[in-house]
Amino acid sequence: MTTLTRRSLLGTAASAAAIAALPRAAFAKELLRMSTLGPGTSPNLVMTTFANIVNGALPDYEIQLNATGAATRHVLEVAMGRSDFCMSSPAIHALMRNKAAMYAKIDEAPELVKKLRTVLNFPMGVYHIAVYGDSGITSMDQIAGKRVFLGPPGGAAFATMNRSFKAVAGLEEGKDYEAVKLGWDAAAAAFQDGNIDVYCNPTNAPSPALTQIAVTNQIRFLGIPADKLETEAVQKLVGRPGFSAATLPAGVYGDNQLNDSDVTTLGVTVGIVANENADEEMIYQMTKAFYAGVAEAGESAPWLRAVTPAAAVKDINLALHPGALRALTELGVDIPDAARS
Repeated sequence: MTTLTRRSLLGTAASAAAIAALPRAAFAKELLRMSTLGPGTSPNLVMTTFANIVNGALPDYEIQLNATGAATRHVLEVAMGRSDFCMSSPAIHALMRNKAAMYAKIDEAPELVKKLRTVLNFPMGVYHIAVYGDSGITSMDQIAGKRVFLGPPGGAAFATMNRSFKAVAGLEEGKDYEAVKLGWDAAAAAFQDGNIDVYCNPTNAPSPALTQIAVTNQIRFLGIPADKLETEAVQKLVGRPGFSAATLPAGVYGDNQLNDSDVTTLGVTVGIVANENADEEMIYQMTKAFYAGVAEAGESAPWLRAVTPAAAVKDINLALHPGALRALTELGVDIPDAARS
């Protein structure tokens, strides 16, 4: 049996006092879970940068990234308090409020969206609809009978591209073409290996994954023809919350991009959301730290230049978290009414 002497008790007490005096970061961090899309997507890039900046600047917190699953499921987890942050979008918020699309059978969706708050928005980029140059495919209506990656099943990208092919070319998934059911990572690899004919990805241009392919392969991007842009079906797509008609420039992927002119496609805004009960001071510090880090890294990472405090409230249709509201106000952002509780 161990005998505790007065000296050992005093030593134990002194050790405890010394530990108590240490900074919190020396022995404990608050672990936070952030869900995003897979590598090769703009949200993954921006949110990985957010986590890295916060983890480096704020020693009390450690954000751990989860890059699996779909944003439409992630927002439910955050709303229910099972996760701390995730990627979302104005379109997802509208669908939840209206109990539409993938939320049609989720009775709680309109109440759950009320539990979410925006941390910041950022441009996700434009929808790339990529094919190999030797595929013979030059327009959307030529994908009939092909294997197409629309996005992960059940996700917003899948639903958007499904509607796009129907609106532009009258083609229906499962009837006119095969929608390949894969995640972001697996789909990029399958397209590189030639196992997918058409690869769709909403991302900033130039995308690292597609740039790598274009180094050794000719590629072409499909778009919305001018005579289809003003149709009712396409305008419904373009007019959704967070969406717009956008341009994918000719030549942005170098000489192996076969498009002779710019491609008209869909542009989209997304964002980072948290639960309404997330600590205000924590969100404030993270928002300030993130934009300070972005400003510092802007010269060496040109893609970050579009991630600005002003863009944090673009297309916003979900109130800012109080901590983010305070931070963005201090950064001089003009806060629209839609961003206030």
